[in-house]
Amino acid sequence: MKITCVIRYQIDPFKRDTFRKYAENRGHIIPRCGGHLVGYFLPYEGTNDVAWGLIAFNSLSDYEAYRVRLKADPEARQNFEMAQSRRLILREERNFVQLADGTFNLPPIPRPAEARFKLRRHLKMCKIGRIAS
Repeated sequence: MKITCVIRYQIDPFKRDTFRKYAENRGHIIPRCGGHLVGYFLPYEGTNDVAWGLIAFNSLSDYEAYRVRLKADPEARQNFEMAQSRRLILREERNFVQLADGTFNLPPIPRPAEARFKLRRHLKMCKIGRIAS
């Protein structure tokens, strides 16, 4: 995927669970309408009224075609009307970003056992006061 639409939602924090249902519904709708759903992310720690949706496309023209299909999709319209009637989304912003090669989905590098042992020993020594932390 060449571009990702990053949607920042300001949500009503007291309607978080209803927004979760809205996002779960979008999980079926977006792929059917031509978007590659990266995911929806709900507030967990910190700000309690910001959620994110990430949808990838090969081009802006693919995004525009997706928007046409989305507006014509009965389930998408119903989900949108539910969100409006319950005032789940107070504000919505869209930005389009491009991935920097070699920076996405990289797993952590395992630390060698010796390094883990030294760290544990250091932390233990700090705990008993033999080393200033």
